[in-house]
Amino acid sequence: MAGLLDGVNQRTQLVGKNRLELLLFRVGAIRQRFAINVFKVREVIPCPKLKRVPDAHRNVVGIGNMRGQTIPVIDLASALGYRANQDIENGFVIITEFNRNVQGLLVSEVDRILNRNWEEILPPPKGAERGSYMTAITDFEGELIEIVDVEKVLEEVIGSIKDVSEEVREHVREGGDELRRVLVADDSLVARNQVKRALEQVGIESVLVRDGKEALDQLNAWAEEGTLKDQISLLISDIEMPEMDGYTLVAEIRNNPELKDLYVIMHSSLSGVFNNAMVEKVGADEFLPKFKADELAKAVLDKIQEHATHSDSN
Repeated sequence: MAGLLDGVNQRTQLVGKNRLELLLFRVGAIRQRFAINVFKVREVIPCPKLKRVPDAHRNVVGIGNMRGQTIPVIDLASALGYRANQDIENGFVIITEFNRNVQGLLVSEVDRILNRNWEEILPPPKGAERGSYMTAITDFEGELIEIVDVEKVLEEVIGSIKDVSEEVREHVREGGDELRRVLVADDSLVARNQVKRALEQVGIESVLVRDGKEALDQLNAWAEEGTLKDQISLLISDIEMPEMDGYTLVAEIRNNPELKDLYVIMHSSLSGVFNNAMVEKVGADEFLPKFKADELAKAVLDKIQEHATHSDSN
C-alpha cells in the first residue's frame, strides 16, 4: 500500500495515446470498486485529523491541513448516495484537482492502479447516467467498475457559477448572419449541460455528444452532407472521454482533409502547463480549464464573430 500511495503523484505525469490509468478504491462499507483517473489525483494519504466546519454541506466531513494547504474533504460514500463512512480515522483521502479547485475525497480503501486503453472504457447505457454518478464503466476481474463523475459530485457539494454575466452578453453582436452552432463533446452530463446553458445565454446552439467517437462520427456525417463550415462553427471537447479521448479526437480531425481546418477548443477539468503543451502537440487551437461560464462564452463568441468579420471583409 505504501508503494502505491507514494507513486500516485508520479504516475499523474503519464499520458498515453488514447489510454489512461485508473485509481481503484472502495467507499464506506460498499465492496464494489469505483475509479477515478489518476491524472486528476495529486496524491493519496491516510486521513489526517479533520476539523468540522459549521454550516458546511452535509457531505463535507471537515477540512484538513495537507502540505500547508487547507482542503475540504468530501465523504464520497455519502456523496454517491451510500451510507456515510463510519470509520473516518482509518480512511484515506484522495487529493484531487478538478475545475481549478483542490479537494479531498474520503474513501475507505485504495485498491490499485489499473492501466486501460480508452477503447476499453465504455459510456454508461443510454439513460443510465441521468441520476447516477458515473461517466463511464469498465470491466476488471469480472467486476463492473464505475468511473465516478466527480464533476457532478462537486457541482452538488460546492456549486458553480452557471450564468454568463451581463458584461459578456453585451458583446453579442445582434442581427449577424454568422453560423452560431457548435459541437460539444464531454462524458459528464453535468459538464455538457453547463456548456449548453452558457452558450444558450449568448445565442449559440450546441449539439451535444458523450465522447470522442460520437464527436468524430458526427463530424464525418456532416462532412458527407456538404462543407463542414456550413454545418458547425467549432468544436468544444473534453480531454477524458470513453472510447476515444480528446487528444486522439483532435489528432483524427487534423489527419482528415475534410475536417482538418475545424477550430477546436479543449475544455477540461485537467489544468496546468502540461495540458497546454499536450493541446499544442496534438494540434488543438485553444485550451480552457473548466468551468467559468464567462470565459467559455467569450472564447466562443470571439471566434465566431472574428470569423464573421473576416468573411464580411472578403
